[in-house]
Amino acid sequence: MSVGVHHHHTLAPSGQGTVVLNIGAGIGALVIHTPGNLHGHEIEVSPVGDPSRRTHAAVRARYVRDGVMFSVVIDSLPEGRYVVWRDPVTPLAEVGVSGGSVTEYEWPEGATS
Repeated sequence: MSVGVHHHHTLAPSGQGTVVLNIGAGIGALVIHTPGNLHGHEIEVSPVGDPSRRTHAAVRARYVRDGVMFSVVIDSLPEGRYVVWRDPVTPLAEVGVSGGSVTEYEWPEGATS
């Protein structure tokens, strides 16, 4: 879903215990759970008020005890409010990220492309 530069991400499923997060004082992480049809899409977030400063990650399959989930994991985010972008020009939601913790957001089923 990002525009301009194409980034290559590993889209292989995540194995158990393979995600390490850089979080701590003033730094948090955001996990965005998505429908499976977004697998491989890049999802962007930006600080509220600064849409030009975006970061992104690809939706990947994550195998858990009860099956498979699809999600994006973005860590190393300074605490604050972030816009989750539906596409390059359409904001989808606003979420708060706190230092030392993980914020989870559920991508609305009807918001898929």
